Amino acid sequence: MTTEEQAGPEPATKGAVPRWAVIGIFLLLFVAGLAYARSFLMPMVLALLLMLVFSPVRRQAERFGLPTGLAATLIVGTLLTGLAAGVLTLSAPVADWVDRAPTLGYELRYKLEELRGMTEGMQKAADQFGEFTEGEAEPGVQRVKIEEDSTAFGFLMTIPSVIAQMVFTLILLFFLLASGDMFYEKIVHVLPAFSDKRRAIRIAYDIERKLSRYLFTITVINAGLGVSVGISMWLLDMPNAILFGVLACLLNFIPYLGALAGVAAAAVVGILSLSSINEAAVVAGVYFLLTSIEGQLVTPYFVGRSLRLNTVMVFLSVMFFAWLWTVVGMLVALPLLVAVRTFCEHIPQLEGVGHFLSARGAEKPQRPAEAE
Repeated sequence: MTTEEQAGPEPATKGAVPRWAVIGIFLLLFVAGLAYARSFLMPMVLALLLMLVFSPVRRQAERFGLPTGLAATLIVGTLLTGLAAGVLTLSAPVADWVDRAPTLGYELRYKLEELRGMTEGMQKAADQFGEFTEGEAEPGVQRVKIEEDSTAFGFLMTIPSVIAQMVFTLILLFFLLASGDMFYEKIVHVLPAFSDKRRAIRIAYDIERKLSRYLFTITVINAGLGVSVGISMWLLDMPNAILFGVLACLLNFIPYLGALAGVAAAAVVGILSLSSINEAAVVAGVYFLLTSIEGQLVTPYFVGRSLRLNTVMVFLSVMFFAWLWTVVGMLVALPLLVAVRTFCEHIPQLEGVGHFLSARGAEKPQRPAEAE
């Protein structure tokens, strides 16, 4: 037996290790790049998603005889007008809460005094821990004193950056809409095979259709939730009921975490503004009840099966983009997931990924060959 026969065949996976290592390094660098360039990428991705949502509206306006540029101007102008109206309406209550920010902690502590008896054991433990930490410091060990930064100052410092990103998003959205279907024509021109051209256009229009349907449906539902929350807060004698309604509408675009943040905000404001803890608990309970009805009954009924997503993947996507792009990341996480799933449905090699991203019992998409 020769030496080669004794050695046997080489392992089939010999080249797999460096290949997967390169892929892993690429993914790490890609995520790091997304985090590093987030100030540029966040408004760009948001503008692209808005373009996909409003492209059907632009085409409908063109069918009525409006030029493409005028249709784009009307869409962006409507968004800008709504944004300005919202800012002007909410500026007074928001400014009031920002002014009260330095004293909110003391007010909240004072209101929670009636719960002191329920937390007496925890208070004793905290006092013992404080006595331990205030003892003599060991030689060579420095004390660390934590000072709170001004919340109002930090909030004001972020306003110019937010305004600049909003302006960039609207300008880019205008150019994307004003260009019409130019990018689709470029894709058709670049792809060599006729089947690839048809598939690319089919994917683009399907993403537009599903994103428009999904986001318009969710927007209407969230607006109804905002009205319901605003009326409920007004009936419960909560201050700034309109602010609560708008906040509930906006927060509900963030799956899971938005509803929890709204309940927490309602509880805190109720404790600060109402006469007793029980009334604040009722406010938080009503907010939680309304969001539960929306999440468990209204949204599943009006959102079609073909658009439902895997709840675990939705939560992981929201958490990942929250870590990556903060609040804007949480807002774009769900539309991006819808776009990725729609893209996977049209690529045979990625059908498994698309099925994994869908919810249990979701309708299986029809193949292009079957559709024809």
